[in-house]
Amino acid sequence: MVFNKIVEIIVEQLGVEDVDAITPATSLINDLEADSLDAVEIIMAIEDEFGVEIPDDEAEKFKNIGDIVKYVEANK
Repeated sequence: MVFNKIVEIIVEQLGVEDVDAITPATSLINDLEADSLDAVEIIMAIEDEFGVEIPDDEAEKFKNIGDIVKYVEANK
């Protein structure tokens, strides 16, 4: 499932301890306190994992993890 794999990537990149707290509504920046470099690294890891390209202008529109999942599912 795309959501679960994306959560794995986020946990690995950010060292999140409470994996169960991550939901589709979770914000990388506001809830998980990722900075812009973290966000870029996560997007790059997702691109590698799913073989998709996420343009910067699209990545900037992501409000939460659910938005990332929808994009990947629609473009993989």
